[in-house]
Amino acid sequence: MRLMPSRFRNAVANRDAHITTLRLFVLVLLVACAGLWYGWKSAPQDLTIHIPPDLRGGATQKWSHVPPPTVYTFGFYIWQQINRWPKNGKVDYKKNIQRYSEYLTPSCRHTLMQDYQNRVNRGELAHRVRGLHEIPDQGYSRGDVKVLGNGVWRVRVDAQVKEYLYGRPVRELYIRYFLRVVRRNVDPATNPLGLMLDCFARPAVELDIPDTRQGAA
Repeated sequence: MRLMPSRFRNAVANRDAHITTLRLFVLVLLVACAGLWYGWKSAPQDLTIHIPPDLRGGATQKWSHVPPPTVYTFGFYIWQQINRWPKNGKVDYKKNIQRYSEYLTPSCRHTLMQDYQNRVNRGELAHRVRGLHEIPDQGYSRGDVKVLGNGVWRVRVDAQVKEYLYGRPVRELYIRYFLRVVRRNVDPATNPLGLMLDCFARPAVELDIPDTRQGAA
């Protein structure tokens, strides 16, 4: 039996070692490609970026940051729509709660539905028309939004409320609401802003005159 010369044995060993190294390298590449594919598939396809309304001075912020004007606009708009009863409060109020349910926290929906039922029992909604509007010259100011925590805000809204019954005015007042707005991880298809109205941070206060921000601040 003839023995293989040492130089041939070394060459074969080096070849086998090189093949093993290449196989390990290919395996590492496969694992890396699988990780990149998973990261690409799990990355969000859409990002909601809240741009401040005034860009004259430029803006630099994290994509997840929600500017106070956006919080104010959201809170006021949702609350205005909830209180818009163009034909019949007994129908419109409940319909609005259901229509904007994706923008209301579960506890707020429960509170509003309870308020609806109480008003029905007292006979305050049938054939009643209601509108809630921002008081002229009392729009957003820097003090209207207060951060209560991470993703939690208190929004101060000064509004004019008018109610009619069979076309006749029955109620008109100026009122200051303290709305609570929270941020939640929700389905972007039904709530693209990721913001929800959590009803009230404090009880509302009736205003004696519409052109003041003093008191109850």
